[in-house]
Amino acid sequence: MKDARPALRYAKAILNLAKENKIEAEVNNDMKLILETIESSGDLQLLLKSPITKASDKRKVLNAIFGEKVNAVTIGFFNLLEENKRIVMLPSVAKQYKVIYDFDKNIQVAKITTAVALTPALEQKIQDKIVAITGNSAAIENVINPDIIGGFILRVGDIQYDASISNQFKELRREFDNSHYIPQI
Repeated sequence: MKDARPALRYAKAILNLAKENKIEAEVNNDMKLILETIESSGDLQLLLKSPITKASDKRKVLNAIFGEKVNAVTIGFFNLLEENKRIVMLPSVAKQYKVIYDFDKNIQVAKITTAVALTPALEQKIQDKIVAITGNSAAIENVINPDIIGGFILRVGDIQYDASISNQFKELRREFDNSHYIPQI
């Protein structure tokens, strides 16, 4: 990723500015909203990547979409990206901001892969288990993958716990393959 380093620099600068104004959590929510909106809209992705569209037009679109939903620091950030002709980096900067914000606030991210979406009650049980295992709470990111059939795969930092049905099938298959049992005919 060629724009990772500049995106990290922009994210650090925004975090520092947000800290000065004591609105880093609000800016984090803005970055989440921006990232979710861009990732869910193919048209917006194309617009931001388009070399034909002027940077000022891209900023106007961003202001029209997010103007009432985000704070002044984020709007100022759109202007900065326009001035530096780097609006195409907006999704990368939003991702980097989330990463450094979580690191700064000592927030772990727990990625849980399930076959179906988590219910709030189940999410709370998982949060309790994460606290019991790591000693800290974590932001839960639910990834839905029907290929695991059932159960879950939990990853917190460098710890992974695989309790999926597909993994149990794989282990069973390995046991059968390694078995030296020869049936009597």
